Amino acid sequence: MTIILSTNLLAGTRDPSVPDDKYIEYGKKFHYVVNICGIYEDNTLFCGSAVVISPRIILTAAHVVKNSKHCGIHIDNTKVILIDTVICHKDFSGNFGEADIAICSLSKDLDLTFYPDLYVDNDEVGKICCMAGYGLTGTFFTGQIISDGKKRAGSNKIDIVEKDLLICSPSKMGEHGRTTLEFMITSGDSGGGLFIDGKLAGINSCVLAVGKPPTSTYGEESGHTRVSKFAPWILENKEALEKKKND
Repeated sequence: MTIILSTNLLAGTRDPSVPDDKYIEYGKKFHYVVNICGIYEDNTLFCGSAVVISPRIILTAAHVVKNSKHCGIHIDNTKVILIDTVICHKDFSGNFGEADIAICSLSKDLDLTFYPDLYVDNDEVGKICCMAGYGLTGTFFTGQIISDGKKRAGSNKIDIVEKDLLICSPSKMGEHGRTTLEFMITSGDSGGGLFIDGKLAGINSCVLAVGKPPTSTYGEESGHTRVSKFAPWILENKEALEKKKND
């Protein structure tokens, strides 16, 4: 039986042979991946990750922000920008990995030096990718065990496409395709980004395991909502939200 882990409650597990500080240092390059926190309608708190694609627009996982009452993005633990509009994809029914994407508008501009373009080609399988977020951390042996609020980033290879998801898995030492900063998403990385050649190709969605609760260890898989599939929806809503801001 396959179990899909919700990752919106609590950044990534790593290759046990690589020091953690390398992942933290790499994470600093992704200034357009931000922390998102808020309150649901039932007054429970949540935190996750998001990707800024223009001064007023972010993308995240639908399961992170659906039914949120208030939320905002946190930049470097010093600045908060509130979110004033949340649009979850109409096909998201609450099942992780199925149309798990949302577009949101910010209450004011976030001026960055770079915003990632969308990856729109359908050739993701076999590509080297990088991913970033604010989730729990640990190694592929220990699984997710520590929450320190730090952004981490690493690399992997896209194994397959399954329905709406790009699928990755951690490689062991000596295995073909192992990358230098082998990385897997964990709880809290949901809504962060997977990138190919600097373009946003996936939104972190879930972790899958067979016969046990997922903890982002060897033998498990991560799922990332496929941006190329949803690019027309993203661009249509991005244009509408930006036009609304300018009216």
